[in-house]
Amino acid sequence: MRYKVYSDYLKEKYGEKVYKLPINLPLSCPNRDGEISVDGCYFCGVKGAGYESLSNKLSVKEQIQKNKDYISSKYKAKKFIPYFQNFSNTYLSPETLDKYLEEAATASDDIVGISIATRPDCINDKYLVLLQNIKEKFCLDITVELGLQTVNYHTLKKINRGHTLAEFLDAVLKIKKYDFEICAHVILDLPYDNLDDVIETAKVLSSLEIDEVKIHSLYIVKDTKFAKLYEQGNLNLISKEDYINRVVTFLEYLSPDIVIGRLIGRAPEIDTLIANWNTAWWKIKDEIDEKLNILDTWQGKKFNYLNGAAVKKFFKKL
Repeated sequence: MRYKVYSDYLKEKYGEKVYKLPINLPLSCPNRDGEISVDGCYFCGVKGAGYESLSNKLSVKEQIQKNKDYISSKYKAKKFIPYFQNFSNTYLSPETLDKYLEEAATASDDIVGISIATRPDCINDKYLVLLQNIKEKFCLDITVELGLQTVNYHTLKKINRGHTLAEFLDAVLKIKKYDFEICAHVILDLPYDNLDDVIETAKVLSSLEIDEVKIHSLYIVKDTKFAKLYEQGNLNLISKEDYINRVVTFLEYLSPDIVIGRLIGRAPEIDTLIANWNTAWWKIKDEIDEKLNILDTWQGKKFNYLNGAAVKKFFKKL
């Protein structure tokens, strides 16, 4: 492969296929409930990111079992990672979060890890100590997934993200003190970003030694600020071909040690005005793979800018 695939990484780590089980908690986000803003991010709909999640009226254990039953029968999986996916999963009291995590950890004996998605400004040491206790008590791997989207703080302000790059850096540096993996989520085709922003995002994630990255395209979700701008004709979206070029460039500058969780996501038509240029996500993934092959390029091909790149000439062998 021309990039480090997440499924292969899990299989190598655990010795067999491992599948993530989405969990939907009854919570919100500080960018929605008035703590930061009531408008939310311009791209985020009322369901958050949990398009494929079960109802949050079900307990954590019930969601895990239902998802396990489906995935086990379809994919013959035997090991699982509960994934606290929707909204900001550390935007809870530590006591409440601990209860949910313990429920996930004890749901069955085939749980090998827990992944928890949140915002960079919802990370502090109390939550990290809590996660460390869960890791040690139940011998589970912990991954913290942080929504970054872009390193361009001007863009982050324009899309009402509610934080800038500084909060992401702060969260990563805090998490790095613990034995967790870090996954960053990025959107490579935000309307206010260009190719330089894509490259800089890859460079920053590489310099921070992020463990995993999930790459998304921009969905125009119904009843969002972006939806209003789109319907008014005031939103400039790039073409599918440009998105593919951005993904290829991003991979070229990204450290080859970083695992690629996805190259493009998916969202149901019922929730969106447009998603993935009305093309199946797997077709776009295939086009990205094809582009990498045509260009004979790969993840990390241009990863040559760290560790004092300007003075490397002094250490070349004569």
